[in-house]
Amino acid sequence: MMLSTGTPATPATPAPQADMSFFITSVGLGDGANLGGVEGADKHCATLAEAAGVRGKTWHAYLSQQAVGGKQAINARDRIGKGPWKNAKGVVVATSVDDLHSDNNKLSKDNSITEKGALVNGRGDTPNTHDILTGSTLDGRVSGDAGDSTCNNWTSNAATGAALVGHHDRQGGGANPTSWNNAHASRGCGQDNLKATGGNALFYCFAV
Repeated sequence: MMLSTGTPATPATPAPQADMSFFITSVGLGDGANLGGVEGADKHCATLAEAAGVRGKTWHAYLSQQAVGGKQAINARDRIGKGPWKNAKGVVVATSVDDLHSDNNKLSKDNSITEKGALVNGRGDTPNTHDILTGSTLDGRVSGDAGDSTCNNWTSNAATGAALVGHHDRQGGGANPTSWNNAHASRGCGQDNLKATGGNALFYCFAV
């Protein structure tokens, strides 16, 4: 019988979730695109991350803000830190902001997962919830076009208005169907409006 030498056991490798720095919200706030502004969205990111056991990080939603209602224009790409970012399974989805907004990123249905490591329904699933709120252009900036592209800076749940959305599964319809952050505009800002066009008011969260 071999006796113990008293050497401490090697600590188990931390779960990938401990290093998580990117996820799609597993649930929205339930009020359409009214997220309480970018601040409310940031808080939701932090709440979900902490519930998943990831603490000590600052989380920002990948959302742009328009220069309306006394607000300053904000680009989503400028809110999320420098990278790299890992999903809940430890996969590096992008190494930098430029990489994130290039064809080299690893965003996909399999990799763009929730804080719990779960897949988000995409095209062909029931219901399809692949529309992810961003309010952003292909390069991650606030749209320069006239009109609403952020559902009144993430404070509206009305049937009117619109928000730019991406397809996390990189397929579907719209002007840029394979874009993760700028596939098309939503048809309204209410929860039912977002569901009707393939969404559920979910958004991306990044650790800055």
